[in-house]
Amino acid sequence: MLRKTRGIVLSFVKYRETSIIVRIFTDQFGVQSYIENGVRSSKGKNKIALFQPLTLLDLVVYHDDKKDLHRISEIRCLHPFASLPYEVSKSCVGIFMAEVLHKTLKEHTENVSLFEFIHDAVIQLDQQKEGFENFHLHFLIQYSLYLGFTPHSAEEIFEQLDALSVPYVFNAQTAEILNDMIVRESGLENRLSRKTRSELLDILLLFYRIHIEDFGELRSLPVLKEVLA
Repeated sequence: MLRKTRGIVLSFVKYRETSIIVRIFTDQFGVQSYIENGVRSSKGKNKIALFQPLTLLDLVVYHDDKKDLHRISEIRCLHPFASLPYEVSKSCVGIFMAEVLHKTLKEHTENVSLFEFIHDAVIQLDQQKEGFENFHLHFLIQYSLYLGFTPHSAEEIFEQLDALSVPYVFNAQTAEILNDMIVRESGLENRLSRKTRSELLDILLLFYRIHIEDFGELRSLPVLKEVLA
């Protein structure tokens, strides 16, 4: 059955010689997988750009609730990026966000509010002209609300880590900044040192790991930390 939906690309894997299976978070059906033929051939090489992580799409798809793999009938880019794929620092932040989403988005049902949050966050990152070095930190905090374990203070995070005997390193200044980010949702403009940014990120990822089963390690993390140093 043909259905219209918007989508956010999470990832894709190569399939056979010229095809891919792409994982997309849609506003109508949650996370779905689609097979796209020929996009890795010489004739379809330009189309592969539509399936890069975080690309925002307008889709017409063949959807069947009984199937795990679907096909795309029509596709177009919903929001052409102005800077996200072209600026190294932004691109690394985007790749990190996409990997977090890939690991945490599991539902196969409609969740428009979550879709709108991610959609707007991607556009904001693309349009942000400065201060985006801390964007991923705010994203993790705000995203946790939709995942059901948002903290109300930095102290709450530390209490939960202590309760599970999870080792972590922080200082009073880092805790104060983290609390400011959580309580006031401010700080995009803050100039953080490499050490402080790294400490904040490590604490937030520990917080995710105690709430998300099989969250594991992020392949994009070392590159992100190096680029934002």
